[in-house]
Amino acid sequence: MNIIKSSFKPQSSPSLNRFSFKGNTSSSLAEIYQEEVNIAIWQRKLSGKITLASNNILQTYPYLEISDLVKPKNAIEVLDSKIGTSKDSIYLSKDISDLVNIFCDLFNLDQVGLKLKILDHAMCPRFHVDRVPCRLITTYHGIATEWLPHCKVDRSKLGVASHGKIDEETGIFKTYKDIEQLDVGHVGLLKGESWEKNEGAGLVHRSPKVEDNEQRRLMLTLDFIDDAQLNF
Repeated sequence: MNIIKSSFKPQSSPSLNRFSFKGNTSSSLAEIYQEEVNIAIWQRKLSGKITLASNNILQTYPYLEISDLVKPKNAIEVLDSKIGTSKDSIYLSKDISDLVNIFCDLFNLDQVGLKLKILDHAMCPRFHVDRVPCRLITTYHGIATEWLPHCKVDRSKLGVASHGKIDEETGIFKTYKDIEQLDVGHVGLLKGESWEKNEGAGLVHRSPKVEDNEQRRLMLTLDFIDDAQLNF
């Protein structure tokens, strides 16, 4: 899978305005280089083969948790050693390998921090920002990541400023209509606080609630290895 790199680069005087970019091709992800974009979304649909593979992984490896450093040339090998080489799992491994290639190509990286995990609860249930340059997130099964547009966030309510209240009580957002959500299969690039000139504008997001077994999530993240803590 090839991706066309954007001509946009972070500028020296960043604006506090931030927007999302959504598109139907992998080249949409390159728009993360626009200064005012803090989430770029590839609104893709998973193939039936990848969906079937994901469902089978949930049944075969209910406690799956893979955390590893991978390179484009060995991503499939690493995944095959963890989830096998059945006629189903190979489609999932190939898709993840393609995403590793896209991520490394886009950011000129030799390797990335990969985490593939089945979640039966929200790992990060509070709205927050990541202190990384950029993180790739996609959900293969279950409900996907929730996020807030920059113009609809009261950042003064983030972290300790929430005083222990749940998001719905802090005033970090005004109405549930403010919350946007990725769909299953969507690939999101979330710009973090460590992206150059982006402090105070990292994407605010959270893990959705997982309320029953049918909503268990199979989720992938890719990170810059210098900043990856390999957690969600």
